Amino acid sequence: MADQPRRPRTLGDARTEAEAAFKKVTAKVAAPPPKQNAVPGVKEQITLRIDQDVLEFFQEGGPGWQDRINEALRKAAGK
Repeated sequence: MADQPRRPRTLGDARTEAEAAFKKVTAKVAAPPPKQNAVPGVKEQITLRIDQDVLEFFQEGGPGWQDRINEALRKAAGK
């Protein structure tokens, strides 16, 4: 015991140990669930930012404007 002088822990050592413990706990993050294949006809709610003039163009046609935007996006995507 007399071979090595006892030194108090320094802030750096405690921080290093805390970071190592944190990494150990957070490194084993569960993989996200596998994405299921889209079912035809089922729509997913999202947030989409569209220029005001484009939105007004589709809304001028009255009810069904969201379906018209969806159809325009399908056409643009080649579907």
